[in-house]
Amino acid sequence: MKFYLGTHHPGWLRLCPFPLFVSHRRLTTYKTLPRAVGPVAIDSGGFTELSMHGAWTTTPRANAVSRYVEEIGNIDWAAPQDWMCEPFITAKTGLTVREHIHRTVGNYIDLLSLRPELPFRPAMQGRFIDDYLYCFDLYERAGIDLTKQPLVGLGSVCRRQHSAQIQTIVTTLASAGLRLHGFGVKTRGLQRYAASLTSADSLAWSYQGRRTPSLHPGHINEANCRTFAEIWRTRLLNSLTWQQPTLDGL
Repeated sequence: MKFYLGTHHPGWLRLCPFPLFVSHRRLTTYKTLPRAVGPVAIDSGGFTELSMHGAWTTTPRANAVSRYVEEIGNIDWAAPQDWMCEPFITAKTGLTVREHIHRTVGNYIDLLSLRPELPFRPAMQGRFIDDYLYCFDLYERAGIDLTKQPLVGLGSVCRRQHSAQIQTIVTTLASAGLRLHGFGVKTRGLQRYAASLTSADSLAWSYQGRRTPSLHPGHINEANCRTFAEIWRTRLLNSLTWQQPTLDGL
């Protein structure tokens, strides 16, 4: 499994040789983008977008990802503009889970039609296993075989990822032949089902850092500290030593 450290500081791209997970929302503020020295995956920023606006306020962002591929480099893949299905998100949008699934699949199809050469990867959304299977079938009806995709993002799991329900969803989809990326997987989630994931990302170090007294001069806490993040990453990888050689992603 390949692990991407989540970061809200795009400047780390030029400093960190290991895989990083960076949000499109953060990159849009940069006139000159940093050149990456390690592998990069681009998050859609959809959780923030939908929780703030109740809808996507931008058109399909193929041009932005094209720029990232050219200027940042080392882009492994980019997430589409997917629609998360947590209850408070659907309450914000006023739409059903099934409508979120249709819009997720539809955006991926739109991006493929606009720029098929870009490394967009399909995302699956839902609440329960039947929702994810419905999403699987919807892709299939659109002529997209998820089992042949190099990676498929698994959404709407981060807030309940340590549960047996999510473990069942992950293992069921993996056993169907999907190479899954776990969005925002924390330590307890990895301990339950890391073997069923092809890759994962986490920004949990920053959450922990907000609750950690400063270890460095000038810091109020460690929520934005690259040294703290790297130490957290090392500890996480060491806690999963049974798959360390491939988990590091280097």
